[in-house]
This record gives sequence, structure tokens and C-alpha cells, in this order.
Amino acid sequence: MLVCLVPAAASAMLPYSQDFEGLVQSDTGALAGDGWLVFGNVFGPDWAYWYGYGPFPAPNDGAAFCAIVIGQGGTEQGDQQLSVYSDYANGDHGNGAWIESNVFQERTVGAEDVGDVWIFDFDAKRGNLAGSSTAAAFIKTLDPNAGYAMTNYITLDMTAIPDTWAPYSLEISIDASLEGQILQFGFTNTATNYEPSAIFYDNVAFYYEGYVPVEASTWSGVKSLY
Repeated sequence: MLVCLVPAAASAMLPYSQDFEGLVQSDTGALAGDGWLVFGNVFGPDWAYWYGYGPFPAPNDGAAFCAIVIGQGGTEQGDQQLSVYSDYANGDHGNGAWIESNVFQERTVGAEDVGDVWIFDFDAKRGNLAGSSTAAAFIKTLDPNAGYAMTNYITLDMTAIPDTWAPYSLEISIDASLEGQILQFGFTNTATNYEPSAIFYDNVAFYYEGYVPVEASTWSGVKSLY
């Protein structure tokens, strides 16, 4: 049985939970409306940095970054899942560039978060990922007072996961140096020459360790945060 989570104390960062069942699969704005963002980085064939673009509201149209898909889930995942893949609308794929696509939620770390451990849980399975494509899940922090320099980048390699569903988890400890910084949690992949790069995700949750698990009582058995 999956769980819902009840807060034990105040926090500046809002928790998040999504099983994608309540989003309209045909709505091109469904992921953007749920707070998902995307950002692209482009590297040349020699890995020299070319440019970045975004953040933009996450699309849900099948051509770039991400989409809600139907029928890839198991018993725990339900009917709808999140598919994350490369930005195939970027024509530099055909120029041999490496396209790094990031799909994520964003929070601002507050003073109330200092001392907490935040956990990023999700289910995943390998989709149509092939060739030299790679994929990862991440938590990162960015300092807006230092040109958005990255101060943490915690990753889990998803490139070689099996094509069956399994749970995964990342976590970050919030110390005083992170107050006021931007925290992002989500998924990334890197692909070139239009090679396949999809990973499926579901039952995404972001919460702090002080939350108390409570058994969910919804008909679908999916996790949610209250």
C-alpha cells in the first residue's frame, strides 16, 4: 500500500505528490499547470558548451521534453505515467550536438527548512532509451546571489534501469548555507542524433523526513500529500 503524508511541522518548501491520474492526458498544458518546468542545455559533438534555453512551462505534446502517456503502468502506477525524453524539436540533434533536457519542479529554500532532510521518491521503468542516450533523476540547488551557480547536484543514474517498475529515492540535507537558494527536483536525459531516450516515471513525491506516513484510503491506492 502506498502512503499519504501528513506534516509534522511547518516548512517553507511545499511538498509535492503526483500520480498523473488526475491530469488530462490530452491537455497540452497539463504538466505546466501542475508546476513542471523544462530547461535545455546544448553541447557540441566535442562537449563544448553551446547554449542553454529556458526555463519554460513543460510541454505535453509528445515532441519535446515530456508528456503524459497511457498504458505503461503496473498495479501501483495506474493508467497514466510521465514520459521524459530529449527535446526532439531542437534541430541541433541533426548537427551532432548533445541535447541535455531537464524536466523538474522548483522550490525556494526557506529558513524553516534548515535542518530538514528532504526526500524525492518516484517509481520508474526504462522506456525506449537506446544508442548513446543517458538518463538520470536529480536534486540540485542553485544560488541566485552567485549567478545561479550550482551548489548541489545529487543524481541517480537511470540509464540502465530495467523495463519493469521499481521504486527509487534521492535525498538532500538542508543546511543554513542553502537558505534563499533554488531547489529543483526532477529528471534529465542527454541524447544526440535523435536517438531514443525515454524513461517512464510515476508516483512522484517530494517531502521532508518529518512527515508521518499514513495509509492511503483512496480507491486507486496511489500516494498523495496533504
